[in-house]
Amino acid sequence: MFALFPFLSKKKSRYEQEVILFMLKRFGYRPKNVAYFVRALTHKSSSNITNLPSNERLEFLGDAILDAVVAEMLFAKFPEEDEGYLTKIKSKIVNRGTLGMIGHEMEIHRVLQYNKSRSIKIETIEGNAFEALIGAIYLDGGLRSVEKSVNHHIFRKYVDINQLLEEEIDFKSKLFIWSQKNRLPLEFEVVTEENQGSSWLYTVRVMINEKEFGRGSGSSKKRAEQAAAKETLELMGEV
Repeated sequence: MFALFPFLSKKKSRYEQEVILFMLKRFGYRPKNVAYFVRALTHKSSSNITNLPSNERLEFLGDAILDAVVAEMLFAKFPEEDEGYLTKIKSKIVNRGTLGMIGHEMEIHRVLQYNKSRSIKIETIEGNAFEALIGAIYLDGGLRSVEKSVNHHIFRKYVDINQLLEEEIDFKSKLFIWSQKNRLPLEFEVVTEENQGSSWLYTVRVMINEKEFGRGSGSSKKRAEQAAAKETLELMGEV
């Protein structure tokens, strides 16, 4: 088997070979210095047993690198969207729940070193290890290697951005349901339409029973209405 993978030197331990194959299969990346990746896969619960430093520092680094890579990807993918929208979508991708899901689908636990006798939520430490592995790729291969792995392997296999967009909360519909339930008239009124050259900025206000509540702005009337509906729901304690 090893003849097919000449980079799996006999000098490496069986575990190191497993880590290299795991990184190739799940991240599309071949480690140069496998020590970075062994450290990224060492949870603090086992660091005393293995006499290796835990992955917490690499997790910190990976978190920052992943945040930047995802931000750049979204900036290019959605050229017409404003900062608020991009921030909202980014938070859906890099939050603990999504990262834990990615780590679990990758089956990071198969190569993760942790104390199995302790009660630990496996998806949480898999998500943390995922960030640590991003940090390891950055140290081992640089930012472009991280971008290639994230864009061409991780997003294609483990993150459905279109599904995340479809799961966006429809604040306007929620507000209409609330108004119908309380039998109160609801209207969205465009306050301003500002031509900013290559784009427009709309400001919308919510009128309930002829009284103004929330306001919102956006690059389209739909975005502005959603923002105004969200602010209204927040004012009423419904979000």
